[in-house]
Amino acid sequence: MSSALELDAVSVAVADRSLLAAVRLRLAPGELVALVGRNGAGKSTLLRAALGLVRPAAGEVRLGGRTVSALSGRERAARIAWLPQQAIVREAVIATDLVAAARFRFDETRAAARAAAHRALARAGAADLAARVVTSLSGGEQQRVAIAALLAQEAPLLLMDEPASHLDPGNQVAMYRLIGELWRGGDGVLCVTHDVNLLQHSLAADEADRIRVVGLEAGQILFEHAFSDPRLADALSRLFGVPITRVSHSGASFFAPLPAAGAVAPPERAPS
Repeated sequence: MSSALELDAVSVAVADRSLLAAVRLRLAPGELVALVGRNGAGKSTLLRAALGLVRPAAGEVRLGGRTVSALSGRERAARIAWLPQQAIVREAVIATDLVAAARFRFDETRAAARAAAHRALARAGAADLAARVVTSLSGGEQQRVAIAALLAQEAPLLLMDEPASHLDPGNQVAMYRLIGELWRGGDGVLCVTHDVNLLQHSLAADEADRIRVVGLEAGQILFEHAFSDPRLADALSRLFGVPITRVSHSGASFFAPLPAAGAVAPPERAPS
């Protein structure tokens, strides 16, 4: 049986406002899909619909061929894990215990859960935070603990909503390198991002054609291109309403917004 996530013509509406309109998207283990779009385009709603947290007005979400709403909490946790845009923790819980709690689907001893939590914290670059109270951590530190909880769940499909949020540049690069390890190791990753350039750190040589970039606007999918597709720069330009060009450096591709027509560059500063 397939273990893929499938959104089949999924529409979501709140009152009279359409949040998603006939969205079709598929994620299988071993794939990396980046979801991009302006603020309010419906990216987080798409993830919540995929998790069964939002009921579609039309269409169907399936996990492993089964309707997601028909699955129990444990069954969903065995198939799909979620890193929300902002993981809010208000209780004074130790990081190791928080990460261990993400393993609720497993029938195991507390010692086994804590051992798995320590492994996940180490992989997320947060081993030094294991004994810290989560509410005392900075935003970036809390994000690394949340990533560890995602890993500890050991689901084959991972939904990440801006995983580099609150992270400094070094940890952003480390985060996307980890994403590369995950999808290359067989996990399926659907990642919301506002910076497609970070995807470069998830790639090894000759893998740019294996990453799919999906553009979402007003709840509708406008395009789906491989990261290597020469049409991607134009598609991003239309999506964000600014001219974007692809540039190459040391064999890697990056996307950069161009100055507006008629813009004047700031004067060079005179040497002191």
